[in-house]
Amino acid sequence: MPEQFSPVSLATRDVHLSLGGNPVLRGVSIEVPRGETLCVIGPSGSGKSTLLRTVNRLLEPDRGDVLLDGESVLTRDPNLLRRQIGMVFQQFNLFPHLSVERNLTLPLRRLRGLSREAAVEAARQQLDLVGLRHKAGARPGRLSGGQQQRVAIARALALAPQVMLFDEATSALDPELVKGVLGLMADLGEQGMTMVVVTHEMRFAREAADRVAFMDRGTVLESGPPEQFFEAPESPRLRQFLADVL
Repeated sequence: MPEQFSPVSLATRDVHLSLGGNPVLRGVSIEVPRGETLCVIGPSGSGKSTLLRTVNRLLEPDRGDVLLDGESVLTRDPNLLRRQIGMVFQQFNLFPHLSVERNLTLPLRRLRGLSREAAVEAARQQLDLVGLRHKAGARPGRLSGGQQQRVAIARALALAPQVMLFDEATSALDPELVKGVLGLMADLGEQGMTMVVVTHEMRFAREAADRVAFMDRGTVLESGPPEQFFEAPESPRLRQFLADVL
C-alpha cells in the first residue's frame, strides 16, 4: 500500500437531511470497514450524492452522525476534515484558468501548508501515478474528459486522504474513456483505500465492491456482498431496479 494511505473506517448513523423543506435523507446508516469499498446505486433523486456531500460536510445533517474510526466528524473544522476525506465529483471541478500542476499545488499549499517546492514535488508524484506528468503545464480544457477526471483523482489523493468519495465519477465521460477511470478507482480499492463510490456502472459495483447498497427515496433499502446483492436481492424494489438496468 502506498505510504500516504492510512485508511480508516467510515460510518453514518441515522442521518436525516431536508433541502428546501423536502426530506432527502431519511435515516441513512452505512458501515464501511477500513480498507473496503462500498458502492452505492439507485435511481436519480434517491439521495446518493447528498449522502456523499453530508459525509464530507459540504452539507450539514439535520440529525444523525458521521464517524471516522468511531469518532464524530461533525465538530471538526470542515477544511481539516477534507484533508481526511477526499471527494471526486461528476464534473471534475478543476480550475480552468490554472495549469494541471497548479490545480494540485493550490490545495497542497492551502490545506496542507506545504512550501511551493514540496507542493510541486507532491503534485508531480501524483500525476506520475495517474500517468499525466507530461500534462503538468496544460490547462484542463486541453485535456480529454478522462484525463481531467484522472487529474481530479490525483488532486484528491495528493492531500493524503483516509477515505475517498466518488460521485458518479464516470457519468460525464464518453464511453471509451470510462474504462481507464474505473481501472484507476479499482486499483485504489485493491491498494486498501477506504472508498464510497456512487455509480451507475453495475459491472464495476459487482467486481470492485466489498459491499453494495441500494438507495431509494432517501433510505438504504438493501445492502450486501455483490454476489448476494445482484444474484439474490430480497427487496422487490431492488429486483425491479436491477431488472431495468441490467
